[in-house]
Amino acid sequence: MRLFIFIVLCGTIVSCKQNEALSADNSAIKERPTSKPNIILVLTDDQGWADVGFNGCTDIPTPNLDRMANEGVIFSNGYVTHPYCSPSRAGIMTGRYQARFGHDCNMPYKEDNDDTVGTPLSEKMISEALKEQGYRTSAIGKWHLGDHPSLYPTKQGFDHWFGFPGGGMNYWGIAKDPSHMVYRNGTPVPEEELTYLTNDFTQEAINFITKKDEKPFFMYLAYNAPHAPDHATKQYLENTKHIEYAGRSVYGALVNGVDHCMGKIDSTLIANNIKDNTIIVYLSDNGGRKEYADNRPYRGHKGQIFEGGIKVPFFMRWPGAIKPKQTYDKPIIALDLFPTFLAAAGGDITNEPQLEGKNLLPYIKNELDEAPHDMLFWRSVGGFEYGVRKGKYKLYKSAYKDKLLLFDLEADSYERNNIAENHPEIVAELNGAYKVWDSENIDPQWFDPHPENVIKEENRLQEARKKSLNLKKSQTPF
Repeated sequence: MRLFIFIVLCGTIVSCKQNEALSADNSAIKERPTSKPNIILVLTDDQGWADVGFNGCTDIPTPNLDRMANEGVIFSNGYVTHPYCSPSRAGIMTGRYQARFGHDCNMPYKEDNDDTVGTPLSEKMISEALKEQGYRTSAIGKWHLGDHPSLYPTKQGFDHWFGFPGGGMNYWGIAKDPSHMVYRNGTPVPEEELTYLTNDFTQEAINFITKKDEKPFFMYLAYNAPHAPDHATKQYLENTKHIEYAGRSVYGALVNGVDHCMGKIDSTLIANNIKDNTIIVYLSDNGGRKEYADNRPYRGHKGQIFEGGIKVPFFMRWPGAIKPKQTYDKPIIALDLFPTFLAAAGGDITNEPQLEGKNLLPYIKNELDEAPHDMLFWRSVGGFEYGVRKGKYKLYKSAYKDKLLLFDLEADSYERNNIAENHPEIVAELNGAYKVWDSENIDPQWFDPHPENVIKEENRLQEARKKSLNLKKSQTPF
């Protein structure tokens, strides 16, 4: 009898241990926190798809980003709404296709812009919605959503702002004009207080995180790295000295600087015991720049609606609510961040009917099996270029190639084979869908030099290809 009781007790203990282990393996998360999560939206500038280890990069060290991505969900088909800077940011921050309010060009940079050039105050930003949910808010880094003081972050729902208004800036904080100058809450920051902007933005972020306040926080941390100019510190250059291609070596140091700083931010969350209840989303504003970035295996780069111009490194981590080591393959888009953050904060998405994205939480938690989106759209410079993705098909009206292109992304994810001539019915369907979608947009409210730059770039490409055929026979090595 004693032996029987002993065997039963042993079996019960083993069973409990197995169930505990199985539960840990299956969930690997704690119960969803009852308090509102802190939210950090990290945006890099012109970073290529393959410039992070979690997307296969082998030359630029990104150990912190790789670890953080593996602690959450990696979006392998994560898109932005536009192939270059300012319009993409407008889509992210408003949760709306930026063409709805005519923001599908960068702001002109050869003149002073007035308060009509930028995301209008009539558009509600993530920051404003989260303030209504009791959040304190901070914008740090590159703004590029309006150069005029009336459009600065402090006018758009941010309690705190540390950064510059314009589209690009040197990394040492040396001011060029009012749009290319670092401010704190609208007051210029003395240049002697600045060191290296990637580090400075990170320290400001840490200061905001550790500020004593009972409110949860939302932080929009927009690094200008790895956008040109290529300025790096000795520390980050040391970490990429193994890269023999000079331009890539320096560019890689900019990326490594972001990675190092993300590690410091993560350490701050741990030290303050708030990591589990902090959402971090990391993505680039568009595909990698033409020089030195790596968008492989995808075609194209920043400025193009090929996959390399609109598909970006993209992950979300929330240890207290999202299982780690996930990869989500269905297409999602940066429009989804606004409703996802609002839902996580306990807000009612139905009170924001203007939003065009989806709350991603039910999808990445396997509560919904279907794809979040039936179709996705892109428009540049009022339709100078545009694109539509529906299921496995993608239509691209390319000004670079001066034709309509159709790709089957399941069979040809690298967009090498244009099948438009073989499937005119699909071209007509997707073109018709674009026209219906575009009928709700307005004309660009200002213009940038993208169209002429496209023509110049395509001409350079074709001239270089032709030039390679012009060797004299005496010059050939055969």
